[in-house]
Amino acid sequence: MGHDPRGPRCIALVGPFQSGKTSLLEAILARTGAIPKAGSVDAGTSHGDSSLEARHHKMGLSLTAVTTQFMGETYTFLDCPGSVEFAHDMRAALPAIDAAVVVCEADERKLPQLQLILRELEDLGIPRFLFLNKIDRANKRIREVLESLQPASRIPLVLRQIPIWNGELIAGYVDLALERAFVYREHKPSEVIELAGGDLDREKEARFSMLEKLADHDDALMEQLLDDIQPPRDSVFDDLARELREGLICPVLLGSALRENGVMRLLKALRHEAPDVTETAARLGVASTKEAVGYVFKTQHLQHGGKLSLTRVLAGTLADGDTVHASSGESARVSGISAVNGGHDSKRSSATAGEVVALGKLDAIKTGDSIGNGKAAPAALAEIAAVPPVLATALAAADRKDDVKLGQALQRLAEEDPSLTVVHDPQSHEMVIWGQGEMHLRVALERLKDRYGVSVKSHAPGIGYRETIRKAVTQRGRHKKQSGGHGQFGDVVLEVKPLPRGEGFAFAETVVGGAVPRNYIGAVEEGVVDALKAGPLGFPVVDVHVTLTDGSYHTVDSSDMAFRTAARLGITEALPQCQPVLLEPIHTVEIVCPTDATAKVNAILSGRRGQILGFDTREGWTGWDVVRATMPEAEIGDLIVELRSATAGAGGFTRSFDHMAEVSGRTADQIVAAHRQAAA
Repeated sequence: MGHDPRGPRCIALVGPFQSGKTSLLEAILARTGAIPKAGSVDAGTSHGDSSLEARHHKMGLSLTAVTTQFMGETYTFLDCPGSVEFAHDMRAALPAIDAAVVVCEADERKLPQLQLILRELEDLGIPRFLFLNKIDRANKRIREVLESLQPASRIPLVLRQIPIWNGELIAGYVDLALERAFVYREHKPSEVIELAGGDLDREKEARFSMLEKLADHDDALMEQLLDDIQPPRDSVFDDLARELREGLICPVLLGSALRENGVMRLLKALRHEAPDVTETAARLGVASTKEAVGYVFKTQHLQHGGKLSLTRVLAGTLADGDTVHASSGESARVSGISAVNGGHDSKRSSATAGEVVALGKLDAIKTGDSIGNGKAAPAALAEIAAVPPVLATALAAADRKDDVKLGQALQRLAEEDPSLTVVHDPQSHEMVIWGQGEMHLRVALERLKDRYGVSVKSHAPGIGYRETIRKAVTQRGRHKKQSGGHGQFGDVVLEVKPLPRGEGFAFAETVVGGAVPRNYIGAVEEGVVDALKAGPLGFPVVDVHVTLTDGSYHTVDSSDMAFRTAARLGITEALPQCQPVLLEPIHTVEIVCPTDATAKVNAILSGRRGQILGFDTREGWTGWDVVRATMPEAEIGDLIVELRSATAGAGGFTRSFDHMAEVSGRTADQIVAAHRQAAA
């Protein structure tokens, strides 16, 4: 079949955690001659996962972009992290790719993770191949494997190859579209062999099954099958390409990345069937134009090279020195264009449609921005939905002189990875960093130290405990001080009583006869507010109504400060008599999980003082449930760690504050004691 060379293409390698994406990238680079020999994740010699933290943890933590040549055409492969905690890099890159290779293995435990990734691709309408990796370790027949994986995909998984068995081992494969058989040779191209006997019968049956699925969207092919006419091979390839691009099928290819088996067949399928940048630009609504249009899918900060914006050029030509306008409204001047090749980048003067390049010094441009060098900014091509954070840690610089340095480093980390959120808690005065899980936050702290030289101390963030009162009390507050010259005098009578839950604080005055001059009443309220910042249990006091009913003053010694102090003293003396009670924040929690893990999730919630409100099937998701519950904030802290463990890494949750509830007995005593010990 003939093939017209097309512009540079961009292919994402995605898939569940530890499915072999980086190993596949290494095999692709070795087979295309980009490197002399495939590197190893375990040995720390891979082009992907090349950061210090990725090497240490032996897992993908951020996206790697590498460009190579195959049969005269240019391909940029984006090796995306597989862990749900680092999925933002994948999510940000997907809009601008031409196709995805979903790397997975015959492991049903990873099915929920596979479904999460396929759903992202499905929602964006991105053509996708499924590369069934580690086929040499498969202990099931390929048809059984395919049946177990199908529930993860909303479109048919169409088997393109079947394995050739040598006893219990897979020795090669048959390409059902090409109608040829190949025997694997480790780290070398496969060898073509003749098909005979049982293998030939299996090929005919499997090929007919593939053609039947293609015929669901091709009436002419359906007629040929019904009339027992063998369709021309070229028309079969055309059908495979068309149905892939239209999102009607997901072709399945077999291989072993570590042994470099099945890699050339995958590359040839990408070459013949994957869309090019013109189709991707059309999908994104980019009109054909001479002006450059690009999409920024990742931001990097180099220790000595400044900021880089990884960009896919979707139309036109972008030159070094061009001023670009972003969909966000910002503008910047391109200062340096580099081709991307893992950590080895080379300078160039321009980039054309289809290419992936790193643009220098676009300080105002952020991940997800669309950019153009025309007079007007291009429309936003994609919207990267914010993923709610699920775990937090409070931190502070180990050395106080690094406080400013810490703030700058956190800002850069959050710019590189917007799924990290940094907030300053005004109540606890803590710097809190929110992320997508335990490893996500651990890596963030490692990067602070390794990249920016900032060591930090971290601890669990404070819980928003409050206290309130059950009983009304009237209390006098009197402040009198004489120390030469003008003295200080303030005298107030305060009525303190509880308010209904959630009403906060209210202040009123019923003073008659000028017992407290009106110009001091504001100071009295300020003193009350001061005292309510920490009640007898040590926490802010809420749901309290305070009324100034009486008092007295001195024409010379009274002042705003004296009345403020008197009010503070009065409240401080009143609160212990008001039967103070501890309140804790209760959140509504909504958990999404695979159905077979729902019982475990219910048990986790019950063990964390959760009140289950109910559960239902997750709309539009096969084999998933939604569990709703209320839970104390104190129990939500590390909920995600236990939840991910129970759901093979796929479960998630959202939370929202619901109400404050009383805590009594031993639990309240422990909370108060721990708070006093921490404050000591």
